[in-house]
Amino acid sequence: MTPANGFPRIVNLLLNVAHAIDHMFLLIFATAVAAIAVEFGFNNWTDLMPYSVGAFALFGLGSLPAGRLGDLWGRRIMMIIFFIGMGVAALLVALTQNAWQLAAALTLLGAFAAIYHPVGIPMLVQNVPNPGAVIGLNGLAGNLGIAVAALVTGFLVKWIGWRAAFVVPGIIAIACGIVFAITCPKESESPSKRKGGKAQVTLTPAMLMRAFAVMTAAAAVSTVLFNFTTNGNAQLLSEGFRGVVEDPALLGVMLATIYAIASLAQLVVGRLIDRMSFKPLQLWISVIQVPLLIIAAHTQDWWLFAALLAVMVFVFGSIPFTDAMIVRYVDDRLRSRVAGMRLTVAFGFSSAAVWILGPMVKQIGFSNALWIMAGIAALKAAIVLLLPEEPERVK
Repeated sequence: MTPANGFPRIVNLLLNVAHAIDHMFLLIFATAVAAIAVEFGFNNWTDLMPYSVGAFALFGLGSLPAGRLGDLWGRRIMMIIFFIGMGVAALLVALTQNAWQLAAALTLLGAFAAIYHPVGIPMLVQNVPNPGAVIGLNGLAGNLGIAVAALVTGFLVKWIGWRAAFVVPGIIAIACGIVFAITCPKESESPSKRKGGKAQVTLTPAMLMRAFAVMTAAAAVSTVLFNFTTNGNAQLLSEGFRGVVEDPALLGVMLATIYAIASLAQLVVGRLIDRMSFKPLQLWISVIQVPLLIIAAHTQDWWLFAALLAVMVFVFGSIPFTDAMIVRYVDDRLRSRVAGMRLTVAFGFSSAAVWILGPMVKQIGFSNALWIMAGIAALKAAIVLLLPEEPERVK
């Protein structure tokens, strides 16, 4: 039985694997940063962390041209470029000999990583009747990539070295690209020229602009939380378990466990999105992050583990909303471009979280930084209140 979007199952599998690759590759550095800092002569990981900001800036800024090319040129060819580009960029990171070479290679990695969200997700959900569930499963795949980054990187750093943590996934990404190119049918026309794929909910132009503005603002704030936690959690656990657990491989297993369990929240949220309005669901998911971040700011060892798990359940649980909103409100012919515009603003803005993470933690510590994140979560909840009420869906 062919899936609703018309692609072979291997193609849908690879589109979900691509989401895992996208997030995994961007977070290998965050997991291995302490080992890289030692080799490159830095006194502390916090001093090396800002060198990765280019990756996250291009991850956002590159989404706009990637989305435009996805709609106008074709999504299949863009995904082939994604797989091969990610693999080659990862291999280049492994060859770097100093911090500035590392920064340049990571920036290139971020440029290729920018392709996935505005191209891969619209490709996956085109014409499906249950986009929320599909996006939820896709989100699970992406966050399992984060878990794999924590798990595999920890062991590779311990057994072989940090360079292997980029080489092994890089080779796998290139292999996936070759399989994708062979198995994915060629597009007869670009998405911008197709018929069908209408929005599920019809909004007036004014309501659509308001929804897009609120969606973009909420996504920007949400991605600040996402970038801060996913880039900082490895070092947060390392500090919180100092004297209790100090083996980097074991800490990687613990962090991977948190991410794997928290990722399941996206399956639940994805199904809820297909059944209820965005506004109340997203509001409560945003509100509950505030007290959980405050609790995490004042706990250590296993209490910190539990608090961080709870935080990540709701940070990950909030991810499917913006992609599902685009499917619900935007015609498929425009989805990659709209997603690209939204991602450019959101990820471009939130890359600041990566840039300031190291210096901020060095100056004020993780506890105070988590209080700031709680304030940002409260700001997101206030932004969500501005979402327009939905009319009836198009049947």
